[in-house]
Amino acid sequence: MPMRGNKAAVAKVLNATWQRCRVHLMRNVLAHAGKSGRRVVSAFIATAFAQDDAEAARAQWRRVADQLRPKHPKLSAFLDNAETDVLAYMRFPPAHRTKLHSTNPIERLNGEIKRRPEAVGIFLNEDAIVSLVGAILLEQNDEWTVQRALYMTLETIAPIGDDPAVSLPAFAS
Repeated sequence: MPMRGNKAAVAKVLNATWQRCRVHLMRNVLAHAGKSGRRVVSAFIATAFAQDDAEAARAQWRRVADQLRPKHPKLSAFLDNAETDVLAYMRFPPAHRTKLHSTNPIERLNGEIKRRPEAVGIFLNEDAIVSLVGAILLEQNDEWTVQRALYMTLETIAPIGDDPAVSLPAFAS
């Protein structure tokens, strides 16, 4: 199936895969499962997320989709299409997976960037908007730096970088 839009741009420009948020996927899945099947379907899918590596997760995902296929063919087709995107985070080291499987942190940041200028209302000029957004980003950087257990740090990302010529800036602890 050909990639379109954002997924194609990410693959081409950034040489990266598209990561679908597990939380949002589960909302979509449970809508397909119907009220009576939600608990079972949720438990089945959780078994794929609980695997130790990408290969095991993909194999379990396939088993789950195939088990659901007779009673829930639309749901199985949905799982078939979502597999690559939702399991993309499994290719990262285990310590990073819990930080990558959800898009909630970036969505919170985007929401804050939207909310704050709306609260201000009127800006004198474009520089004032840029200053406000810059301040929001600095605040978020500080939060991510202080809450090191919740977010990936430069130190944990460096070993998985694909370009040894690129070095990370010095970071004061």
